Amino acid sequence: MAVADGATAPPRPEHDPDDVTWIEPPVCPECGALIRIYPTTCDRWVSLAPMELPAKDVPEAFRWRLMPLPTRSPIPADIVAVRVRGIDPLPSEPVVPAHSMMCVPEWGEP
Repeated sequence: MAVADGATAPPRPEHDPDDVTWIEPPVCPECGALIRIYPTTCDRWVSLAPMELPAKDVPEAFRWRLMPLPTRSPIPADIVAVRVRGIDPLPSEPVVPAHSMMCVPEWGEP
């Protein structure tokens, strides 16, 4: 099910808290665009686009939402990506598209 949803990204690398080197945001190895990598509810990881779009502009198979994990604290500890299914969102409702929808591999220099 995770593969069908596109949740095939490698997990985020673990960072050493004592390491003070600059941390660059992840980029897609295919197209070089910035991506956001989030865990999913099925213990997999998904690459998402860095911005939200209206649901009308994102095909149904690529719609994701970011949800905070429930905790006892009012401050969210982590965020998971959840596929938008069941009830369709309103056309103007924001969703996060999967990066695979927007990925255009670089074909080299012209």
